Amino acid sequence: MEVNHHIALDLLRKANNQETASAIFTEKILHKPLHLRPTSPDPNHQDARAHRRLQRLRKKEKARRRQKPKPLSAKEKRMTGIYEISKETQNYDIYVPLYQMWLGYIWEILGMVTGKQTWVTAQAAGAKLASADFHGAKLMVVRSKCVSTVGLKGIVVRDTKFTFKIITEKNELKTIPKTHTIFRFRIPQPDAATEVPEPEETKDIPDDGMGTSALIFELHGSSFEHRAIDRATKKFKQRNMTEL
Repeated sequence: MEVNHHIALDLLRKANNQETASAIFTEKILHKPLHLRPTSPDPNHQDARAHRRLQRLRKKEKARRRQKPKPLSAKEKRMTGIYEISKETQNYDIYVPLYQMWLGYIWEILGMVTGKQTWVTAQAAGAKLASADFHGAKLMVVRSKCVSTVGLKGIVVRDTKFTFKIITEKNELKTIPKTHTIFRFRIPQPDAATEVPEPEETKDIPDDGMGTSALIFELHGSSFEHRAIDRATKKFKQRNMTEL
């Protein structure tokens, strides 16, 4: 096919002779193959819409896995009763192993080692005990504005912001407010095996079955109104006790 008037041919003739320009024009322009996409979709490939939908679902699933589970609300906790202690589990003997675990935990905090004498001072131990967890501790009420709670003792099964819930030796669940209440607890020595005569200054301290070689601490509930998880990261400062 002869084409005499074409802009590309005219430009080629200016740079080349007649035969070379015609050969280049015929090979590169007239006979250049034109590749067309097939009008029918390939059955091996998914539809574009379905592919986009699958990508959205995968992205949503990935975001859901990264997202932290939503915590239960206070209403949901009350409805499920996850913090309730049933009558069947209100047994003192069930929580004795918990108390033994707590002793190992508190010994480690205070650096008390079996077979080695450890000096524990009030100034050094105070900050450690203030941020410690008291689930499993054996507490006794020594002073309180609510006189009916004085003398109660048992193992702590729940430490809330304003109360201690304890199981007594009579298998009773008691809720004791921290406000205007002073608790006493003893930490026996890891290797205490012999009885030591009780000193005169501790004669009036009621015995709670832990022996006389135990370390004795008093806990002022009004200054202890924090959850256990909050006390672990809280820094306590020394203050005057106006209630004393």
